[in-house]
Amino acid sequence: ECMAKLLPYVDVCIANEEDAKDVFGIEAENTDINSGKLDHAGYISVARQIAQRFGCRKVAITLRGSLSASDNDWAGMLYDAASDKAVFSPPYRIHIVDRVGGGDSFGGGLIYACLSDMDAQSIIEFAVAASCLKHSIEGDMNMVSVDEVKKLAGGDGSGRVQR
Repeated sequence: ECMAKLLPYVDVCIANEEDAKDVFGIEAENTDINSGKLDHAGYISVARQIAQRFGCRKVAITLRGSLSASDNDWAGMLYDAASDKAVFSPPYRIHIVDRVGGGDSFGGGLIYACLSDMDAQSIIEFAVAASCLKHSIEGDMNMVSVDEVKKLAGGDGSGRVQR
């Protein structure tokens, strides 16, 4: 009830499918988060409904496919209400060291990328890469640099030490 009153004041909504379902009753069709089956069309529908109901200009959604408690597929989507278009990051298969702070890192990466005037595709790729790196770090702080996030977002997932 409280979130529904606040969301009309939000330009960029950051959520996941569980938030949308539990808080607003908006469910991603053809998606089973427990089996790891994610349907992009269902997520676009969720974002579109949030934007239409509350007036958000953009909706960012994390896409977590649970393979096990320690291994997930991780990606994200950014929906733009003005163009009615969504962009998706490439998926990452991650081994989780610590989940705490993963969502915050996604949000922080998204905000940083938006404020850096990146295009929509680069925004979602940066946010997901920041969150992927955080999942590999113990504790709730994402102790990585912007350059490290950009390297991963740009396709360098080798894990090699950068000097």
